Amino acid sequence: MAGKQTKIVGKQSIQFENPPYVIGYSSIAGKKESEGPLGTCFDKIEEDPMVGENTWEEAESKLQKEAADLAISKAGLTNSDIRYLIAGDLLGQLIATSFGIIDLEIPMFGVYGACSTMGESLSIGSMIVDGGYADKVMALTSSHFAGAEKQFRFPLDYGNQRPLAASWTVTGSGAVVLGNMPNDSNKNIRIAGITTGKVTDYGIKDSMNMGACMAPAAADVIYQNLVDFNIQPDQYDKIITGDLGYVGSDILKDIMKEKGYDISKNHMDCGIEIFNKEEQDTHSGGSGCACSAITLTGHVFKKLENKEWKKVLFVPTGALLSKVSFNEGNTVPGIAHGVIIEAC
Repeated sequence: MAGKQTKIVGKQSIQFENPPYVIGYSSIAGKKESEGPLGTCFDKIEEDPMVGENTWEEAESKLQKEAADLAISKAGLTNSDIRYLIAGDLLGQLIATSFGIIDLEIPMFGVYGACSTMGESLSIGSMIVDGGYADKVMALTSSHFAGAEKQFRFPLDYGNQRPLAASWTVTGSGAVVLGNMPNDSNKNIRIAGITTGKVTDYGIKDSMNMGACMAPAAADVIYQNLVDFNIQPDQYDKIITGDLGYVGSDILKDIMKEKGYDISKNHMDCGIEIFNKEEQDTHSGGSGCACSAITLTGHVFKKLENKEWKKVLFVPTGALLSKVSFNEGNTVPGIAHGVIIEAC
């Protein structure tokens, strides 16, 4: 019993006794994402935003299925080898996931963390593997630019003017297979620990400025991670936020300085990395569940495999709003989840 209790670190963190290994992963990206700085990193590019389907929602479901199939294949497994699937998306009632994974026939936990969903999925999956409840699980998420605009903002046909603080929802899907044993290679990556975030609300009501809504949540979980593990920011090669963009990243660094930590030297934001600000007209940067997911599986994992980075704190961020809450005049709370990923 004493050994199990040592997993609990500080107020919000866990250090895994049997760290799960990343044994397979995939990244599916859209055409605009392929034209950005990370375009050559992704496993597959879908030039057609409809992915051969009739609706944006069906297109996103197909992206998830493609990402899941590819991750399982790269892990050298079959669907039946995966004990649990932890997955979610931005659409109401997780319809991209629900319709996308039916044919996989894998027991599923559906989760919603907005754009932090990959962090939440990896956290839950890692706890399941470390606890001995499964030997292999998969974390999966997706987003689609047109589907997100349709649900949360304005139909594309409306042709509205986007403010400079707005971000561009990434079209794509990322999948990660976790296992209790490493692959037979020298490129092993494992999940060393997690810090689970709290919902924060700074009273912001501008749904077009999600970076400002999510930055306090990111600061809260990064701060708690450093306190819980009694470490300094430079002990991570990178502290990687999900989709704060240019606006939210500046706010994050200011809040962290107020808390006594300077993360400016090793902070990286997936929303900034995935698009070219000058050439792609994405304003504050990228967003959406796929923003952090495909940056992780297309870029970050490869840096760790090649030993360019040894240890990172992956912090996907999410804005917890809906059409209902926004139309009723509510604020936009934020959430973030920290995942410690290291090369081994």
